[in-house]
Amino acid sequence: MIRLRAARGLRAQLVLVFLLVTTLGGVTAAALTFRQGRTAIVERAEDDALRELRAHVTARAPDLPADPAETDLRALAVQLDRAAGARAWLTAVSYRGGPLVTAGTRAPPLPAHLRARAATAGTALTQRFHHGQTPWLAVALPVTPVTAARPQGPAPVVVYASFSLASQQRDVDSLAAAARAGAVPVALASVIPALLAARRLLRPLRRLRAAAEQMAGGSLDTRVRVTGDDELADLGRTFNTMSATLQADAAALRAMEARARRFAADVSHELRTPLAAMGAVTEVLDADAASGRLSPLTAEALQLVSDETRKLTRLVEDLIEVSRFDAGAAVLHLDEVDLGELITKTLALRHWQDRVGTDLPAGLRARVDPRRLDVILANLVGNALRHGGTAARLRLRATPDQITVTVTDDGPGIPAGLLPHVFDRFTKADTARTRTEGSGLGLAIAAENARLHDGTLTAANAPRGGAVLTLTLPRRPA
Repeated sequence: MIRLRAARGLRAQLVLVFLLVTTLGGVTAAALTFRQGRTAIVERAEDDALRELRAHVTARAPDLPADPAETDLRALAVQLDRAAGARAWLTAVSYRGGPLVTAGTRAPPLPAHLRARAATAGTALTQRFHHGQTPWLAVALPVTPVTAARPQGPAPVVVYASFSLASQQRDVDSLAAAARAGAVPVALASVIPALLAARRLLRPLRRLRAAAEQMAGGSLDTRVRVTGDDELADLGRTFNTMSATLQADAAALRAMEARARRFAADVSHELRTPLAAMGAVTEVLDADAASGRLSPLTAEALQLVSDETRKLTRLVEDLIEVSRFDAGAAVLHLDEVDLGELITKTLALRHWQDRVGTDLPAGLRARVDPRRLDVILANLVGNALRHGGTAARLRLRATPDQITVTVTDDGPGIPAGLLPHVFDRFTKADTARTRTEGSGLGLAIAAENARLHDGTLTAANAPRGGAVLTLTLPRRPA
């Protein structure tokens, strides 16, 4: 594809193409006119010169003897030179291919090729040539003396005449200058129709661009007004068909998504009550199993049921939390807290204080939602402990504008293909394992809570290995 760097816009390209076509047409027309005019000027000069020379020679041919001597030939040359008039031709006469006889010491310039052809030709010949940077015309006219017997071959006498075409060349130069001068105004005058044509052609494209921008902004009901039956009108109709299809598909997808979210929320709420009852029962059974009053096989089965019930309970709680985000019902309850104490309590509540190294500056206070920040920290640290090795590290830093919490581990890191999707819902680090402790919603919930705080949550891999999860929150005024 050719790129016009000097004319980046389509409008400029159309104007440029229009100007190029107009200029090319004007130059072509001027060149053809110049060529025809030049040919007409030169050919007219040739015809007039040949006609005049033939008339003068015909008038003097009866005076030539059948076998003319050099003096007869010179006398004919003198008479022809005197009759030249404004043409000022120079003549020479040759008898039976002999030397040229002129009226004086000055012989006319003659091309050698013309003399060679005239010796055998039976008709008049002309040839244009340059002599001293000036265009000339040479004429060769065969003559048969009236008193001579009609020859079987070429005429015995050939009259040569040469004259300058300088005046005709000046006429040709004037014609060329006029052609060049006429092409420039044509090119300049074509700018206005080029701009008008480009404006008319680009008006539908501008409407299409505006409609496309509205669609990109979410207005899928955008349509363009179509007039005419040309290619741009077909493009407008195609755009309207596309936007109608996208609008219908988007509406169908939104309806399906709404039904899916409503179904997940309804199922989660319906499961919450029976799971609470199952949790209470499994706690009693866990106590019986721990007391040794049950057989080992029964105790192992009860332990399995208890673990699965807790996992299902966590999954249902996560789904309910996600449904709140989807419904826009999640709100912040801000309170000014000591961040170091909040992080310490989060780790102690889950018995992680011995497995997580911390770097917490004392006395750092901020306005946050303590419950939601606890959820974020629990998911970040829990993910590091599950997938990042035996230990994790948590560092808290603050500037006047923001708070940064960084959680690192010594594991293999996050796979490159998973890194862009680590905060997506139901994303798990080990897809080959069908049963994992996490639900795949933890980091997604953490990211939603960070957005509620107008913060960000990012994931990366450390240069020496291990995952790096960074929470950044703005510092809110008290």
